[in-house]
Amino acid sequence: MKLDSLESVGNGLNRPECVLCTGDGSVIVSDWGGGVCRISEDGEQRRLLARDSPVDILPNGIALQPDGTFLLSNLGDSGGVWRLFENGRIEPAVTEVDGETLPPTNFVLPDRAGRTWVTVSTRITPRADAYRPDTADGFIVVSDEAGARVVADGLGYTNEVQVHPSGRWLYVNETFARRTSRMKIASDGSLGPRETVTEYGPGTYPDGLCFDEDGGFWIASIVSNRIIRVGTDGAHTLIFEDADPEHLNDVEIAFQEGRMGRRHLDTVVSRRLKSTSSIAFGGVDRRICYVGCLLDDRIVRFASPVAGIEPVHWNWPIP
Repeated sequence: MKLDSLESVGNGLNRPECVLCTGDGSVIVSDWGGGVCRISEDGEQRRLLARDSPVDILPNGIALQPDGTFLLSNLGDSGGVWRLFENGRIEPAVTEVDGETLPPTNFVLPDRAGRTWVTVSTRITPRADAYRPDTADGFIVVSDEAGARVVADGLGYTNEVQVHPSGRWLYVNETFARRTSRMKIASDGSLGPRETVTEYGPGTYPDGLCFDEDGGFWIASIVSNRIIRVGTDGAHTLIFEDADPEHLNDVEIAFQEGRMGRRHLDTVVSRRLKSTSSIAFGGVDRRICYVGCLLDDRIVRFASPVAGIEPVHWNWPIP
């Protein structure tokens, strides 16, 4: 796919790292002002931000709820998952596990069984010290009627998770282990042993994750601006890439030498894209891919040859 064929969506967005699509044509992105920004089908933008929050709220992953509220995974120092109401009120949703406060939190996902999945990339402070191939202290929390508990640990910088369309597996991107893994979901929400689904080579750092109706899944890579589809046979199809080879090589060397840091993630040399981080299928038939970008003030979209699966929130009301 040619980069010139990408269409920009939105303007003046505030770190639109995570993107969701809904059945009414809306696109919702995370907003570092403390909430979300809804972009309607006609392009109108409406922000829903926390007011008088007792903690610093820097939304990374976001999740729409059946009642029209939003869950925000908070990358601020206070961490945890917080619920945002239409009037701007904010309250804790999942902020402690086993008596310990959740650190800066990466992603949050509701599923069809009524569970909420939460990822924490690392316990290390500063977080940039975990941008290492040999660091694995990320974990996954599940929250349901039985409470919140850690169900997987020792992961290589846990990022986005998605439940497989069968409902049997939880897939997870481990960004700096450079792989997508999966774990079998038990009836009580516990997870089986980690299995490697696929691994990625130099320059690919998987962040966003979603499934399509043909059984494949798509990942968005930060730094290299790669969108990759992984087929049911395990084959990788590069949808597009936007990276300067010399810059990407410098980042790769830093990663392999254990000195990758914030400057490598906060500086992207590219033609068009600024660190792709999330992907979601939208449009009437879910054949339009919307891509979040960490360092941009807009997102992009393009036509997909295959439809995405219908997410659990597809027909839920939006404030």
